[in-house]
Amino acid sequence: MKFTPIVLSILSASLFISKFTLADDEITKSTDGTNIENDIEVVSVTATRRPIELSEVNASITQISSDYLQSINAQHVQQVLTNSPSTWISRGNGQEHLTAIRSPVLTGAGSCGAFLMALDGISLRAPGFCNTNQLFDANTEQAGSIEVLKGPASTLYGTNALHGMVNVLTPSAAASENTIEGTLGANDFIRIETDNAWQIGRSKDNEKNNLRLLFNATDDDGYQAESGYDQQKLTLISETSFTEWENKTVLDASHLNQETAGFVQGFEVFKDKDARRENPNPEAFRDASSLRAYSKFSQNGLSITPYLRWNKMQFLQHFLPWKGLEENQHHSVGLQIQYAFNALDADWLSGVDSDFTRAKLRETQAAAFSPNIPQGEHYDYRVNASRNGAYLQGTWRWAQWQFTLGGRLENIRYNYDNRLSDGNACAPDVAVCRFTRPADQKISFTSFSPSASLSYQISSEQRLYAKYSQGFRAPEATELFRLQNNQTVTDFDEVKLDAIELGWRYAGEIHDVQISAFDMQKSDVIILSTDRQSIAGGDTSHQGLEVSWTWRVSDSLRLTSAYTRQNHEYDNDIQIARTSIDGNKIDTAPDTLFNSSLRWDINDKTSSSLSVNVLDDYYLTPENTAEYRGHELVDLRVSHQINSALSLQANVFNLLDKDYAERADFGFGNYRYFVGQPRRVFISVRYTY
Repeated sequence: MKFTPIVLSILSASLFISKFTLADDEITKSTDGTNIENDIEVVSVTATRRPIELSEVNASITQISSDYLQSINAQHVQQVLTNSPSTWISRGNGQEHLTAIRSPVLTGAGSCGAFLMALDGISLRAPGFCNTNQLFDANTEQAGSIEVLKGPASTLYGTNALHGMVNVLTPSAAASENTIEGTLGANDFIRIETDNAWQIGRSKDNEKNNLRLLFNATDDDGYQAESGYDQQKLTLISETSFTEWENKTVLDASHLNQETAGFVQGFEVFKDKDARRENPNPEAFRDASSLRAYSKFSQNGLSITPYLRWNKMQFLQHFLPWKGLEENQHHSVGLQIQYAFNALDADWLSGVDSDFTRAKLRETQAAAFSPNIPQGEHYDYRVNASRNGAYLQGTWRWAQWQFTLGGRLENIRYNYDNRLSDGNACAPDVAVCRFTRPADQKISFTSFSPSASLSYQISSEQRLYAKYSQGFRAPEATELFRLQNNQTVTDFDEVKLDAIELGWRYAGEIHDVQISAFDMQKSDVIILSTDRQSIAGGDTSHQGLEVSWTWRVSDSLRLTSAYTRQNHEYDNDIQIARTSIDGNKIDTAPDTLFNSSLRWDINDKTSSSLSVNVLDDYYLTPENTAEYRGHELVDLRVSHQINSALSLQANVFNLLDKDYAERADFGFGNYRYFVGQPRRVFISVRYTY
């Protein structure tokens, strides 16, 4: 890229305008909090879809503050979410990733549908049209906070909130200062960030109207040959109040241009310092653009939020030997209506969610690979989809007891239009064709999702809770309409997950502790069989123990840790292997995840942090015949406040220079890896004005 004229124009304009608009009135700074870095009372909005003190949440939830995001100065969202128990964002090349939340790392056409990725509670992509890498669309670098909710959340959020949810929360439009920050690092990494706020006068009732612009642009030349990316993200936030209404309007956009390095093949090839820098797929790329906007109107427990989204992506399927080209696009409009009220000695939360989407997908191949994998057009279809859901949840309180009961009814419809000939993409004399196009059809799925929780307030510092919840996800469009090996129809139900969770939360002056134990059973799992046909009927089980602990050792020392012990198994012989796998561990599911960070405030201007991240060994195949041995990484961070306006920060990742893989896999008869990078240093300078 390096920095294009449009990027420089945005930076210059924001600096110029803010210089003349900020000074007149003091604007209260947002106090977004987290259980990782801050001591203030933390408020969560994800667990109940409205603000509630974290100490009252009957769920396992991790909050990551804007201060922590700034201190990590991550190049990839994976570096941030390691602080959340039961969470592993498996890093691919560039900005790509796969997700695990109380689950293995899930792959396949509909795997991304097991997790809800949202901006302020609105899904980043339309229901039924997820993408495994969808978090790279969100402006996580400049979020007000990020909340990770573990376990099903379908009662309030509907489809896709199956294993968990990542909710990227935008900051308040009000800010007490403007900033510009530059970062330089390994592999010619460059990032520029600006954060500017303006007060747009006062209303006749002396109420303030605030506007805030957050922008960042990144250029990374990549560790492997002929790889790298440039990316730009912009978030515009407006907050106004008029008569008895409050309004927050957000415009959020991103653009990614990536030259992708593919898997490096060979057993533990990531230890070979020359081979790991090779790129076996120099032709691979991914281009993605996205736009989201909403306007939330709130008054006395009522909120009305119309929204829209637009996504466009094309990429070369470098992970497949024939390297097809996929182009997908969708745009949506939606509406969320929520009303909170008190009746019958209970606090009630009710709402309606509607989402309407038009989508299209096209896959082509430039050259023939084999008779059953031909060149030309494989798929070209359009889908009109709708999601309509309604929920009701009540909470009763008696002394120290609290009981919550809720349910959601939701319907998802697909209207599919095939733009090519029905049937196989191969020549008539080919018996089994890899690509099969079903005929035009309409499909709908209706689901009910209940949940219940009971908690007991032991003291002002301690709370016990028990929770039952059922999550679901409707089949994704690609599972229904992108069929293979002569399959022309599917017979799917919604994937369901029943979860039981027990938890204890302690918040004291010296220690904050949250412990959660969960047992989850998933049924009607959709898989790609050994015959390469999409079938349902898989059963899996998921158990684990999560511990989050913050220890304020002294005024200058703080230790924060996240520990997970988990077990993920196949519960029947689903047809993804030639041998029995019932009782086997699910592949790409390490038993232990651990992260610990020791922060030392050396003086009032200088602080440092040393972090350890442990990823246990895991199997690479359902048969449990191939394995990755895991790794331990150490990171170091030092920051110094030079004066009231200028600060300097250094981040050293992989301090001990370990050889490791970000992701290990076994496919097409080979061990293959997305390689981890050696020790690397990033220097940031931040100017506040």
